[in-house]
Amino acid sequence: MCFLTACLLFVETFSQSKAGLTGIADTSYTTYSAYTSTRKTHPDIKIVKEFHSKSVKENRNITYCNLGERKLLLDAFYPSSKTKTKRAAIIIIHGGGWRSGNRTQHYPLAQRLANLGYVCFTPEYRLSTEALYPAAVHDLKAALRWIRSNAKKYNIDDRKIAVLGFSAGGQLAALLGVTTGNSKFEGTQCNLKSSSAVNAIVDLDGTLSFVHPESGEGDDTKKTSAATYWFGYSKKDNPKLWEEASPLTYVGKNTPPTLFINSSVDRMHAGRNDFLKVLNENNIYSEVKTFSDAPHSFPLFDPWFEPTVKYIDEFLNKVFGLKQKL
Repeated sequence: MCFLTACLLFVETFSQSKAGLTGIADTSYTTYSAYTSTRKTHPDIKIVKEFHSKSVKENRNITYCNLGERKLLLDAFYPSSKTKTKRAAIIIIHGGGWRSGNRTQHYPLAQRLANLGYVCFTPEYRLSTEALYPAAVHDLKAALRWIRSNAKKYNIDDRKIAVLGFSAGGQLAALLGVTTGNSKFEGTQCNLKSSSAVNAIVDLDGTLSFVHPESGEGDDTKKTSAATYWFGYSKKDNPKLWEEASPLTYVGKNTPPTLFINSSVDRMHAGRNDFLKVLNENNIYSEVKTFSDAPHSFPLFDPWFEPTVKYIDEFLNKVFGLKQKL
């Protein structure tokens, strides 16, 4: 039993904050803003521009899920040549702190990988200005199910679907990969007859744990952190929710092969070594590639873009037993 005032204070302290649901797109993280910031310490970097090739076809702005009047879109990039051999697919998830960023930032990566023989998809997902966790996870699971339901159309081997993500997208990619079969993360809408199983994970500088001692997420001392906006709770007020969204919580014997490509910023791969330990204990293949001089936004820039493509291609060829043919 408690006095009314005390009870009200308790509810107010621990209720989920909707302050971040502005309904206005946050454009603070773009390729150009990252470039402007990064060139202060890396003056020789160059923005990777889109590739246009006759060997790659593109279908943009495809609706993969209808949420009432809200249409969730993705783009498809795939080889133009025909082959009887089914191709591996890659879903590419953008970063931006679960609040900003845009799928168009990874068009060059999707185009480049499609030119190597992969079928690539760049989905949007609801950011924290529109919907709180776990909406983004539900959206991306729906995108995976859409890909499987359209596997025949795009000549995809549905046993060879990789999730790749950068920064916040890396965390989401890892979470998708470790929660196959976990109904908590599926959502209840769109393409429900298909599987959201993941066959390989590629994490580009995405955290593995929000609650790990190495994590830098959740520092609200100067301003509300990106993760706090996404959860609607501070780490102090609801640590169990922060743990629930951490891929490290679920890594185990059913986790698919995983590639980590990391910058020089250690906090961006919080929990990685513990994640790798579990993979090793279960004899699951993994690789770690580190650019010792790279900034966090390295996938968007030369000189790191082409080595990143090479690492991804080599890893997927190994774990999927391919050599892709255009």
